[in-house]
Amino acid sequence: MKIVGIAACTAGIAHTYIAKEKLINAGVSRGHEVIIETQGLSGTQNALTDKEIQEADVVVIAADIKISGRDRFTGKKVIEVPTGLVVKSPTKLVEKLEELKV
Repeated sequence: MKIVGIAACTAGIAHTYIAKEKLINAGVSRGHEVIIETQGLSGTQNALTDKEIQEADVVVIAADIKISGRDRFTGKKVIEVPTGLVVKSPTKLVEKLEELKV
């Protein structure tokens, strides 16, 4: 499965990057391709390309704030969760994404 998404926390520092790494690690360990854009104090980093979004099976928005560019995901399965959930239970989240794919 190909998972793309955005991580963004209130401060745009710690939880943003922790959520990104945990989601990538959990997804890759289960055999998935995962690409996560971050939005925070430093602006947008690792911006998703149109091709990456088009090829994605699911979009995860792990955010505690309003994110920009949401319209890019029109027509895609979008799952929205707080960053804290990704930080605490990344593998359970990936398992839920796998169930949605079936």
